[in-house]
Amino acid sequence: MLSILHREYIYLRYYFELQFRQIFWYWVLGMAIGSFVSVFAKDGIHNLFRGMRDKKWGVFGIIPASLLGIASPLCMYGTIPIAASFAKQGMREDWLAAFMMTSILLNPQLIVYSASLGPTVLAIRIISCFLCGIAAGLLLWFFYRNKPFFDFSGFEERASHDTHPNLLIRYLLNLWRNLKATGLYFLLGILLSAMFQRYVPQDLMVKLFGGNKAWGVLMAATIGVPLYACGGGTIPLLREWLWDGMSYGSAAAFMITGPATKITNLGAVKIVLGIRRFILYLAFTMLFALITGLFVDLICF
Repeated sequence: MLSILHREYIYLRYYFELQFRQIFWYWVLGMAIGSFVSVFAKDGIHNLFRGMRDKKWGVFGIIPASLLGIASPLCMYGTIPIAASFAKQGMREDWLAAFMMTSILLNPQLIVYSASLGPTVLAIRIISCFLCGIAAGLLLWFFYRNKPFFDFSGFEERASHDTHPNLLIRYLLNLWRNLKATGLYFLLGILLSAMFQRYVPQDLMVKLFGGNKAWGVLMAATIGVPLYACGGGTIPLLREWLWDGMSYGSAAAFMITGPATKITNLGAVKIVLGIRRFILYLAFTMLFALITGLFVDLICF
């Protein structure tokens, strides 16, 4: 019995170390760049968005709003308070929806992480997130042009933690917070991917996520809801699943529903939207993920 356990430990350690070596530097670089943007560029990005308020761009303003949402280093938890401040300053809600949607789905740190999945998956992630923001903005412009969609009552912009007068120390403190926030999920993701590599047959992964494209996309979109906890933690899993036969479309669906329905933050989204519009948000996320996944599989294979 001990010899069997020791053998399994050796196998898992091998797979863990292999995955760790392959992805570790992407994680480090992602944290370094993410903290740099958060400390030195976040206010500039948000001020660019604030500066759009008086522009006469109409619905076309959702395009730069979506791009600035991707550039913003905030995740869902930080996006809602800053969005509340934008709303109080009179920001158009269709622009605000586009900014919030892409900010929730992607940020500079996650872009660097996703580079470890290869250039094709990285391009799919960036483009699909950008288009998701465009779609969210267009839907609000079409259906809620003359009535409010968001209710930010009770939400205030949070005080910045990056206030140390020494810029280097300010950066290092942000990097330390970043490490504490993502480190455990990163290691857990590698452990889970090692366990998948050891114990889950490759043909099963092909059947789930690669054989029947429509079924694979639906499965990936669905499991993205409960499984996604942190972007850094899911990248090792996606690497393993793609290696085992997951289609690009299934990966795209997972990368949309996962961050958009991150379970720890959905409570705040529900408060901002109310129950009816919250259900619309979930339906939009799932439907966009499914359509995107099916389209990606159609053009990639």
